[in-house]
Amino acid sequence: MNPQTAAPTGRESTSDSLGTREMRRILASSFIGSAIEFYDFILYATAASLVFGKLFFAGMPPAVGLFASFSTLAVGYLARPLGGAIFGHFGDRLGRKGVLIVSMVLMGAATTAIGVLPTGAQIGVAAPTLLVVLRLVQGLAVGGEWGGAMLVALEHAPSTRRGFAASFANMGGPAGAVLATLVVSAFSTLPDAEFLSWGWRVPFLLSTALIAIGLLIRLKVSETPLFLELESKAERRKIPLLEVVTQYPRNLVLGIVAGMSSYTVQGLMTVWAVAYAIDLGVDRTGVLNVKAVGAALTVVGIWFAARLSDRFGRKPVMLVGMLAGAVLAYPIVLLLQTGTLWGFAIGLFLANGIVQGVIFGPFGAFVAELFPTRMRYTGASLAYQTASTLGAGFTPVIASGLVLAAGGDLWLIALVWALSFLISAASVLATREGRTVDLAGETR
Repeated sequence: MNPQTAAPTGRESTSDSLGTREMRRILASSFIGSAIEFYDFILYATAASLVFGKLFFAGMPPAVGLFASFSTLAVGYLARPLGGAIFGHFGDRLGRKGVLIVSMVLMGAATTAIGVLPTGAQIGVAAPTLLVVLRLVQGLAVGGEWGGAMLVALEHAPSTRRGFAASFANMGGPAGAVLATLVVSAFSTLPDAEFLSWGWRVPFLLSTALIAIGLLIRLKVSETPLFLELESKAERRKIPLLEVVTQYPRNLVLGIVAGMSSYTVQGLMTVWAVAYAIDLGVDRTGVLNVKAVGAALTVVGIWFAARLSDRFGRKPVMLVGMLAGAVLAYPIVLLLQTGTLWGFAIGLFLANGIVQGVIFGPFGAFVAELFPTRMRYTGASLAYQTASTLGAGFTPVIASGLVLAAGGDLWLIALVWALSFLISAASVLATREGRTVDLAGETR
């Protein structure tokens, strides 16, 4: 039987249910671990919008300081594909579970260190330098997290439910964003002097407790049956990264371009638009609270879209989200230009709850089904993390440049954004539907 069209074998799980005690533990680990890692990662993005330009790039004009702050944000995104390659290599060679534990410890250490980092006024140029180094460590850690968290759920799940199972790692990301935003929002109610002095640091220091909770859960999860099956064959395996780029380059590129669509939403709406709205005079705490609600709506969108993808396929669901994004791009930027909290809220809810949620829900399974087990951690991580780098890491900087090019108007942002959705939709159309692929075989 041709492995490209074979019906699912069910080897991903010994049960057809996600309700067993073991599966509930696995899904919880995937969700909570991802939420904690992205709490740390998104916390930095929020602080980059509100704090870092003032504390680590003091003495510069405000616009220049914000640009420099966003540039350090981009550094973390640049490190994510490298983290995906490094952690993916060991995840494909040694197993998913151990690599996930290392990535979580690394993220927690970097985030806690940012919370105690002296400012530019205290240690000069060493402050932004250390900030960049710690952001690089964050990027490496989160680069290894998502692929492993997603695969532990997907490779344990029954074949008919793996789209939904894989989405728990995707839901963990915005859930972590909700937590990070609410914690920063609570401390942003402090007077400006106190918030800039110590208030912003507390959310970073809380990461230590969250990491401890995540490790307790993650240590109880077993290795995936698909990896154990691969390991039992005792065949000589090549370097996963080389196999991905030489044997599956088309799948890798298509996965990257498809993933960029949802990440432009994240970079534009949860980073750049936050700073833009506050600069227009919108209340800071109100913006952060709206951002938290938007992230919660993303979780809801992911939930429903992932379930639909198990019934109708990954491609149809993702295409609906991408086409909706192209249509809504201009109305969303018009809402941002109102300079009101309600305009920001409606724009964010449309972008995050509908567009990003619908695209992102099936994406974990979509990208995992592009690669076989022996290189799945590496291939899926590279596609996902490179998409995040290109789609979200540079979006705030690019958006700032597009505003300048358009003389302060946002129409150019809308145009480029709509085109990016259409390009991503074309890449999805060029892939094969993966819902019925046998994960234990080749996927080409």
